Amino acid sequence: MFDLAKELWKYPRSITGDGVRLTLRRLKVLLPELQIHEIDSGTKVGDWTIPKEWNLTRARLWDPTGQIVCDTNSNNLHVVGYSSPFTGEVDLEELQPHLHSLPEMPTAIPYVTSYYEPRWGFCLAHEVRDKLPRGTYRVDIETRLSQGLLTYADLVVPGTMADEVLISTYVCHPAMANNELSGPVVASELASYVQALPERRFTYRFVFAPETIGAIAYIHLNRGHLQQRVRAGFNITCVGDDRAYSLLPTRNTNHRIDQVSRNVLRHLAGEFREYSWEERGSDERQYSAPLVDIPMVSLMRSKYWEFPEYHTSLDQLGTVVTPEGLQGGFEATRRCIDILEHDSIPTTLTIGEPMLSRRGLYASLGAGRFSTSPQQLLDVWSFCDGVTSALEIAERLGMSFFGVDELLQILRAHKIVHLEPKLFENSSH
Repeated sequence: MFDLAKELWKYPRSITGDGVRLTLRRLKVLLPELQIHEIDSGTKVGDWTIPKEWNLTRARLWDPTGQIVCDTNSNNLHVVGYSSPFTGEVDLEELQPHLHSLPEMPTAIPYVTSYYEPRWGFCLAHEVRDKLPRGTYRVDIETRLSQGLLTYADLVVPGTMADEVLISTYVCHPAMANNELSGPVVASELASYVQALPERRFTYRFVFAPETIGAIAYIHLNRGHLQQRVRAGFNITCVGDDRAYSLLPTRNTNHRIDQVSRNVLRHLAGEFREYSWEERGSDERQYSAPLVDIPMVSLMRSKYWEFPEYHTSLDQLGTVVTPEGLQGGFEATRRCIDILEHDSIPTTLTIGEPMLSRRGLYASLGAGRFSTSPQQLLDVWSFCDGVTSALEIAERLGMSFFGVDELLQILRAHKIVHLEPKLFENSSH
């Protein structure tokens, strides 16, 4: 995943353009069944319109002495995203409104965009901006805004059921590691994992699209199918650092997908930060919007907005995003999938408490030692009422789902319980 992120780093991504195409084509090498789609500029999607396609050739700014101040060949954050083309000479006073920096983060280049209002501009470190000499500056912004296309991709991995789990991430942010190269690379690895499962209970739909406008377009084109088939979803974003784990739950906060995510993060990390729906800010806004209403959580390491390097050039591979951080992000999402695939509703096959000793599960004499606690087996068994799921048992006992599932498999092997797959409450299959 880290190597893939390094490879994708150089592409000048935005909400449209060649950077997105190059990124998706590279992901298709990893996922040959990934389907790449495009929508014409000017297409009405929901309350929005697909904007003109934007492509960056190069943007440079020279100071009065001929020294280069900004150059997208060194960092593609140096130009305002979707900047209009502009070539000419301006004095410093005229240039200043077109410059963007962060006084509170003097060494960082900020990430600034102007998707829907025409303007040109540069982004630079405030310590550089503070030292700009008076005089005439030369501007050369080579960008192209044209009637073009918005590009996105999806991958459907079928299961035995038509019920779907949606996994969404976005591919529009340039030259930043946690937000957002971590999401696409973890989602790609997760797609490979799901494809490799020997069997799948649910169908999995992976969507790689530009944030906001891409999700809105995808919903516009697929809303009927999504509402009919998708039972829950994960928004995969900011999953590459190794500082924290975070969860932004669904709008109702207690959907099954919330319970799955909480159990995973609690037992994977020991502690995690849970945010409120009012603190949303990624594509869960679109998929969970009224009249769409797909229950979706955002699984994260350090949440967008909350880590200090967010939306700046300091969000780097190797410092913010590490191989260990990406592995942790993958583990969290993988375990959520595993719970969905293996959760069950156990029903006891014995009337009254089962006799463990005749099955070799309890010492008949003295203080025998067992790798599995007989009391834990009986605690789990006591909830096997044909109604309570394995995940609900885990939450009641304060255990990891996987610990409870291991005990249920022992009980099942000894014909003490019967296990039925746990489906979503609104499943129609």
